[in-house]
Amino acid sequence: MSQLTDKIKQLAQAYGPDTVQVRRHIHANPELSFEEYNTAAYVKQVLEEYGIAAESIATTGLVAMVKGKNPEKRTIALRGDMDALPIVEANDVAYKSKVEGVMHACGHDVHTASLLGAARILQDLREEFEGTVKLVFQPGEEKFPGGASLMIKEGVLQNPAPASIVGQHVFPLLPAGKVGFREGMYMASADEIYITVKGKGGHAAMPESNIDPVLISSHLIVALQQIVSRHASPKVPSVLSFGKVEAKGATNVIPDEVKIEGTFRTMNEVWRKEAHQKIKKLAEGLCESMGGSCNIDIKNGYPFLQNDPVVTSIARQAAVTYLGEENVVELDLWMGAEDFAYYTQEVPACFYRLGTRNEARGITSGVHTPTFDIDETALETSIGLMAFIALQELAR
Repeated sequence: MSQLTDKIKQLAQAYGPDTVQVRRHIHANPELSFEEYNTAAYVKQVLEEYGIAAESIATTGLVAMVKGKNPEKRTIALRGDMDALPIVEANDVAYKSKVEGVMHACGHDVHTASLLGAARILQDLREEFEGTVKLVFQPGEEKFPGGASLMIKEGVLQNPAPASIVGQHVFPLLPAGKVGFREGMYMASADEIYITVKGKGGHAAMPESNIDPVLISSHLIVALQQIVSRHASPKVPSVLSFGKVEAKGATNVIPDEVKIEGTFRTMNEVWRKEAHQKIKKLAEGLCESMGGSCNIDIKNGYPFLQNDPVVTSIARQAAVTYLGEENVVELDLWMGAEDFAYYTQEVPACFYRLGTRNEARGITSGVHTPTFDIDETALETSIGLMAFIALQELAR
């Protein structure tokens, strides 16, 4: 295995600069969720240059195979997502987004480029391993219902069915050259909450003639916090946050209604369902007690993400072998959500983190911000490690 490890490291070093250019091309030409037509065409072209054929799935997704010797012996899958976010990029770099208001602010350009680089390494080594690596290039991770759910419905986990699936995500809290793993529960489910509080609008100087939905909404937002603080078990991490409140009144106008949008996240399916009912009951009761009413819609979003202990242990040990123990860290629970969770509900899976931070160069911004960027030396780490993990999974 040491000879194979050395070969992968040599190939990763050789293909690192090309992977950087691939990442920069994708970064400069971002596309929003489920609109990744040009990105998919570019990925397909690059795969063909590597001698790998790809097929379309879920409209803007792609699936491809790298077949080693005895390809039917075992199949595993690697996943990378391709969509960008509706954010105006503030970075002054040569590869800055050319699309106004759209930016790869969550690192999906890195994920796609990394998967392409790993595929290139595996294609070069196909005579040195047995089995098949299925490459999953996924659209729409950032937008409900999540491209992963659509790809699963269209059979991405069939013909052949992978024994496991591995994905990675950039992690700006971790220095480039390091990676992080966590077995078991890792990321939360994510539900979207839409509440319309209805009252009776009118002149703000005559509140006694109105039913003020703004006042009702303010009480409601505060009251709903008790769902987590007074009902959730301390053993079950939960978050209830509201990020949008829309009241189309004025300084002297009380509107007829107020719209509130938020998110509920947790790591327990039983509590998740209970919390939905408590949120609805509290909202309806409070609004009625203050003379108003409300419509509440809770959309079930991504499920919680659970890393299979065996697959994750193998991947972690592969990282230790490939990078050294000092470059592999244990991750904390993360209340963010990821549609990779859909895969983890279907097959044994591992979702790990790729360090991208470089404080000396000022590369410290978090994801989903206008100044997010990465230390591109992480790409050499990424493509080599992903290829190495794939081969360790195939060999077991």
